[in-house]
Amino acid sequence: MSRRAKVYLVAIVIALAGVTWMLVRLLSGSEPTPAPTTETAAPVESAHITATLYYGSSDGRALVPVRRDVPLATGVVEQGRQILTVQFQDAPRPYVQVIPKGTTLRAFYVTDRGDAFVDLSGDVVSAHPGGSLTELLTIYAIVNAVTANLPAIQRVQLLVEGKEVDTIAGHVDVRRPLERDSTLMREGRGSEPPATQDSNPKK
Repeated sequence: MSRRAKVYLVAIVIALAGVTWMLVRLLSGSEPTPAPTTETAAPVESAHITATLYYGSSDGRALVPVRRDVPLATGVVEQGRQILTVQFQDAPRPYVQVIPKGTTLRAFYVTDRGDAFVDLSGDVVSAHPGGSLTELLTIYAIVNAVTANLPAIQRVQLLVEGKEVDTIAGHVDVRRPLERDSTLMREGRGSEPPATQDSNPKK
């Protein structure tokens, strides 16, 4: 084969390869699009209120009002539940939790007269350390937390496992709705310390 024929043959092969490549491109569709990049969405800050909650002083002799963030809820009943849920959590240092460990809110409802009924789990009785002062601190941490933050509520009736009880630990009569009591309060730092949220409950 002459040199000229070889050149023609190479040119034909190249041309066929180009046509083949074009046909493959046409049959396979358009160029693949790059995968979309995912962007991390900024966290959405949930709405909250700043409520006054009550914990024992470091010496366990008084209640100290502490400002803490509480999730915002719709309506008095739902807001009351949120307030007590946070109230039952560990106390910020250096304060002391006066609600017996394990106590949970079973129900919360409000009458037309503005009385709130707070139904507590049995742990509030079974896990209570006893003592008249400690019992007072337990009761009024709950009563004051509700009445101080919900102006529509003037009195709080405590229930245990859905029933009325005479006392929580044998000293304080809780058979009737109770009003807020500020005589047990001692001013503290006034707001939640930012460094920590935990504290050991008083034993």
